Amino acid sequence: MSIRIFITGGTFDKEYNELNGKLFFEDTHLPEMLELGRCKLDVNIRTLMMIDSLEMTEEDRNIIAYNCLQCEEDKIVITHGTDTMVETAKLLAEKVNNKTIVLTGAMIPYKFGSSDGLFNLGAALAYVQTLPYGIYIAMNGEIFHWNNVRKNKELGLFEKLSDDK
Repeated sequence: MSIRIFITGGTFDKEYNELNGKLFFEDTHLPEMLELGRCKLDVNIRTLMMIDSLEMTEEDRNIIAYNCLQCEEDKIVITHGTDTMVETAKLLAEKVNNKTIVLTGAMIPYKFGSSDGLFNLGAALAYVQTLPYGIYIAMNGEIFHWNNVRKNKELGLFEKLSDDK
């Protein structure tokens, strides 16, 4: 069973410029993270874009959906910025069927050392192998249905909207 991983950027892959104090993108940290986590899964990695999700457009989201539809794998993990992860998940739910898609990200950049990114990636890879077809978000060690989650910016975590789903 092969798992497709699509990279879109987000805090997950940000670097810190010590000279100007700004965060920026250089390249994905995903191969390093998989190696550090001693991942032995058959994964196929593709970078679609390296952007902050607050700058993500509808066209960018459609590129993600198109790639999900076109890939042969039916198990997909997407690394994504946390601010608009739910919006992308909503579009994917409208356009993609017969695949298990798990979006994940990080609240703190991986390169900071105290990031939640490695943990979230590991959880997403585990969830994508076991969940039925659908669109999910894996954050904070939990799995959420795309339409029953929000980012709580005050607490810095994802939470269910209701316990009914």
